[in-house]
This record gives sequence, C-alpha cells and structure tokens, in this order.
Amino acid sequence: MHHWKPICLLEDIPPLGSRIVQRPSGGDIAIFRNAEDEVFALHDQCAHKNGPLSQGIVHGRKVTCPLHGWHFNLETGQALAPDVGSCATFAIKVEHGQVLLAV
Repeated sequence: MHHWKPICLLEDIPPLGSRIVQRPSGGDIAIFRNAEDEVFALHDQCAHKNGPLSQGIVHGRKVTCPLHGWHFNLETGQALAPDVGSCATFAIKVEHGQVLLAV
C-alpha cells in the first residue's frame, strides 16, 4: 500500500514538460506531463550516459534524452529499440488536479 505525497498541481507542470522532485537520498525524480494530461515519474537519469531526462522531449508516452536521443517509455522506464536499458519508475497519480507521488 502506498503513502501518497502531494507534489504540485497538474497545471504547475507544462504540457509536454516536466518538474523535478529532489530526494534526500539522492537520485532526483522527473515528473512528466504529456499532451493528454497523463503524468509519469522516472528516475531523472538516462540509462545510457546519465543525461537529465527531465530536460528531454516528451512525445506521447515517451521521452527522448537530450544528450544522445535515446527514447524511453514513460510508463515502464524501458528504453525503446534499438536502445537497451531502463530507468526506475515511481507510482504517481492525479486527484482533483493535485499530482501525488508514492513514497
């Protein structure tokens, strides 16, 4: 069972953009919003060269790393072929316009 932490309002994340959540233990989390107002949470580090995924381009349910163009599925964190690797995902949801992250 998850404990949900309020992060921000959905409107605080630009469509096709992201917001960073810093963790005391290190390893920032990138919160993404796509054009359909779906939200996703990934470790903010590309599996290839540790690029900041939060600065990548969101398209559909994917994000493209800004460093070398690797594509990651926002739902699963898996790199899309021909790329190989994955990023950690985190449970996230929106309730009444509020973005909540599982802790």
